[in-house]
Amino acid sequence: MDRMEELPEYAERVLEVAELIPPGRVMTYGDVAEWLGEGGPRQVGRVMALYGGSVPWWRVVRADGMLLPGHELRALAQYRTEGTPLREAPRSAEGHVPRLDMRRARWDGGDDDGAHI
Repeated sequence: MDRMEELPEYAERVLEVAELIPPGRVMTYGDVAEWLGEGGPRQVGRVMALYGGSVPWWRVVRADGMLLPGHELRALAQYRTEGTPLREAPRSAEGHVPRLDMRRARWDGGDDDGAHI
């Protein structure tokens, strides 16, 4: 049985949006909900937590640009591979984990080849 037959309809739609996000770009949980015209950031986050492992989960992020707790290193490796814009962490930050540069990395769902400034 294929993945889509096993998922609730809303989860299927969230995962389809996640797959549309170009490499090197991100959408927030709220952006995905707004794109769908349904649900909210918490609902999208729940779908990603339960079912997101089969899609580029690292491209659906928190609005503040903080990397997903517990998955920072895996996500960071993906961001660096894809050239996703990052803001280096200040020396005072715990673990010195960078944040996403949301101004440059955020994708609005329009035509985009994944290039950024």
